[in-house]
Amino acid sequence: MDPKGRVFIPSRFREGLGDRFITTKGLEQCLFVYSSSEWDSIEAKLKSLPFTDKDVRAFVRFFFAGAAECGADKQGRVLLPQNLREYANLEKDVCIIGVSSRVEIWDSTSWESYCTDENTNPDNIAGKMAQLGI
Repeated sequence: MDPKGRVFIPSRFREGLGDRFITTKGLEQCLFVYSSSEWDSIEAKLKSLPFTDKDVRAFVRFFFAGAAECGADKQGRVLLPQNLREYANLEKDVCIIGVSSRVEIWDSTSWESYCTDENTNPDNIAGKMAQLGI
């Protein structure tokens, strides 16, 4: 990330995101980045949840309150809003990863910690997912 708060999004990710995309607070203190069409789909799903449920309201607030429409400049850089940079502890070194229908932006140290955490060990997770029938 440069001193102005811009990150370079690799072209293979920018192609999937389109000219304008949505960046919001993700889970595990990273940022989630969605194409406009994927964002619309997620928004529709969240709107269908019962707003009378306190946890639903809390998650919807968390997810939408920090959302910002972004776009890349000609060099592929994206200016991340200050509130999102602070949430994800982004200062200099970042990791940008593709995760199915979204891109995630992580502080490099946080990403390394996540990857070495025993709770996120792929073998352990695969066992849990097998129990769910996945």
